[in-house]
Amino acid sequence: MNNLPFLLMVVSIGGVAVALQAQFMGLMDHNIGTLESVFITYGSGGLLIGLTMLLLRGGNLSAWQNVPRYALLAGIMGLIIVGTIGYTVPRLGLVSSMTLIVAVQFMAAAVLDHFGLLGATLRPLDWARGLGMAVVLLGVWLIVRQ
Repeated sequence: MNNLPFLLMVVSIGGVAVALQAQFMGLMDHNIGTLESVFITYGSGGLLIGLTMLLLRGGNLSAWQNVPRYALLAGIMGLIIVGTIGYTVPRLGLVSSMTLIVAVQFMAAAVLDHFGLLGATLRPLDWARGLGMAVVLLGVWLIVRQ
């Protein structure tokens, strides 16, 4: 399904989930530690998606061999993301942590798109996107300055 209202709804739900996850992980990190909060997050999420996959599709993972090997690092990247969120939220605050993470995410995505790295569709960085990145950086500075 590719209609814009549906996609905006999905993105909105995802955005709220990211903020809630960050807050929850920050609370767990503060009370039980970073590694433990990552374990609980990944363990419960892995169990839920595993059961869902088995119930809906029978758990057929045979096509994994067609995936580029570097794409299999996604789980490790997820651990880094979740660990970073859990560690930084209780130390920097929810808004500062999420702002910095998203800003760096934009910059990394711009590099991947600009050069077409790791299977990304080539989308050169033009002046408008560059200006958008500058505005993002200004926003980051306004939000995280003490």
